[in-house]
Amino acid sequence: MITQRRSDCPINRGVELLGDRWSLVILRDVAFCDHRSFRELLTASREGISPPMLSRRLSQLVETGLLTKESAPRGIQGRYSLTEAGIQLVPLLFELARVGHLLDPTTSTTEPRFEGWYGDQDKIHAYMDELRDSHLT
Repeated sequence: MITQRRSDCPINRGVELLGDRWSLVILRDVAFCDHRSFRELLTASREGISPPMLSRRLSQLVETGLLTKESAPRGIQGRYSLTEAGIQLVPLLFELARVGHLLDPTTSTTEPRFEGWYGDQDKIHAYMDELRDSHLT
């Protein structure tokens, strides 16, 4: 994450905060796959993120305000939850999936339940409400 921004452009700032190769993939796994512990995020990563990289990116996503981490006693894994700002990125994740599939039609959906959701704002907003119920309460 770039802490000193290069310009006042919001697109540039979004890329600075989320444009690394892992942040959006981690947010995808939390939002779409309900992987909420470090171990789940590490072992279920189809892309093969390393433990040190996952640790750094999770810390940055918490620092940026897109995730929170529930405190847990030693030996018990804390759970990560989306914040409202993280939930607001869900339409972007769906749009990235749509564009990724457009550019490479051999890709498949992350979760079968989301098949055909590209551009269906009603379904996406209803899902965001589900995420609010499970992450913000």
